[in-house]
Amino acid sequence: MNIVAIGTGYVGLVTGVCYASLGHSVVCLDIDAVKVAGLQDGQLPIYEPGLDGLVQEAVAAGRLRFTTDYDDALNGAELALIAVGTPTEADSRRANTKFVDAAFDAILAARRSGPLSVVVKSTVPIGTNDRLQARLDASGANTGTASIHLASNPEFLREGAAIDDFMQPDRIVVGPRDGVAAEALRRLNQRFIDEGVAYVEVSAASAEMIKYAANAFLATKITFINEVASLCERVGANVEDVAHGIGLDQRIGSAFLATGPGYGGSCFPKDTLALVDTAQVEGSPVRILEAVIDVNEARKREMATKVIDALGGMDQARGKTAAIWGLTFKPDTDDLRDSPSIAIIPMLQQARIKVRAYDPQGMAGAEALFDGLSYAASALEAADGADVLCLVTHWPEFVSADLDAVRKRLAQPAMVDLRNVFDPASMKAAGWDYRSLGRPED
Repeated sequence: MNIVAIGTGYVGLVTGVCYASLGHSVVCLDIDAVKVAGLQDGQLPIYEPGLDGLVQEAVAAGRLRFTTDYDDALNGAELALIAVGTPTEADSRRANTKFVDAAFDAILAARRSGPLSVVVKSTVPIGTNDRLQARLDASGANTGTASIHLASNPEFLREGAAIDDFMQPDRIVVGPRDGVAAEALRRLNQRFIDEGVAYVEVSAASAEMIKYAANAFLATKITFINEVASLCERVGANVEDVAHGIGLDQRIGSAFLATGPGYGGSCFPKDTLALVDTAQVEGSPVRILEAVIDVNEARKREMATKVIDALGGMDQARGKTAAIWGLTFKPDTDDLRDSPSIAIIPMLQQARIKVRAYDPQGMAGAEALFDGLSYAASALEAADGADVLCLVTHWPEFVSADLDAVRKRLAQPAMVDLRNVFDPASMKAAGWDYRSLGRPED
């Protein structure tokens, strides 16, 4: 098929490139001329493992190109995927759909020939597809042979594993508004249907709700095990044993039961807020989710307190140095949006602690987020002379680090492990003052 992917961020670029790798002809469109020029020169605006190679292969095969021109991109297109950002509005919990609206308006204004299925992949408030349909009907643009057919098709890609998630999906959820859009989406995804992937065809509103409900449930699961971890610390239980025990229950499952410093990233924080906003507007509040949001924010602040305590408390910590391993919200991405580090580092700085950080991919983006933060060129350099090492993001190079070499660099052999990467007994035997989450220290 001839496809246009509008937006070249984590969703749009990965989606467009992956469809091109499956044999479709794809144009990736973005209004950011600098970003498009970079893509045309082979420079990716995001870090996603494996994506660079797929881009090079698809471009070389003539199945992928980049443009800023809607008329050019939509010429001969059968399907347009809107995959632009929907950030949280300032001073609000509402998702801002201005980029979705702008993309839709540009499609309406573009010169086209033949029917076009416009598929919203962006995560949007429930009812957005209905609203776009009303705008389409009022525009008078849906006449003649160049008709437009709307659908919802939410994405379920995890940053850092997006290509695998695309190529081996758990399910594909579509919400076509008519038969033309339904047929276009089936043709687009026929390979997956033939492979037996669950193909869920529902209303557009239900598709929008599925996306929000899925992310809200996962955020709740993460937050639940984090609260259990805090309780384990008080009663002497081991949260990893507890997570394993409850995860064996098929009704619960083991996924998303790893304790940590709180969820972050581009999806869970904004999507939980948006669903709470929709629920409040509709007079049907989701109180569990409201608590999840509050607990998750408090969790990030508690992690800073753990570091301060490892330095002897507020009075003793002043003037000491903390080394931070990891700035991004998870490994294998350069995304810092709502990362726990954004809450932890300023609290340490407020306690007059000097902070030195290292992240394999996140330091360039961090410069706009932190004041007074120093950066190291390596994990070992970050540890030089530090009084405590705090592991925030479990990048593979931190997990496999030579801890003897790290210990020699530190002023004190102290570590706060916010991802439970290392074994407490082994760390204690090696002479570390080691603190983790929800596990006995000896």
